[in-house]
Amino acid sequence: MLKNLGLAGVVGLLMLVGGVALAAWESLLLGGALALIVAGLGLMVYGLVTNLMQAMGMGGLM
Repeated sequence: MLKNLGLAGVVGLLMLVGGVALAAWESLLLGGALALIVAGLGLMVYGLVTNLMQAMGMGGLM
């Protein structure tokens, strides 16, 4: 998975995890809420990309 992200994707993932960890350090409730928001956003983007790939006839690639 990491080879598909590239360097910018790995750095972005580390920054994302670091930000949620920093928020959780301050407040566990806030950290949990941010983690749920990020997970929901990721699932939404995955669904959009999957539907777009299927509409273009490339649904089997994912």
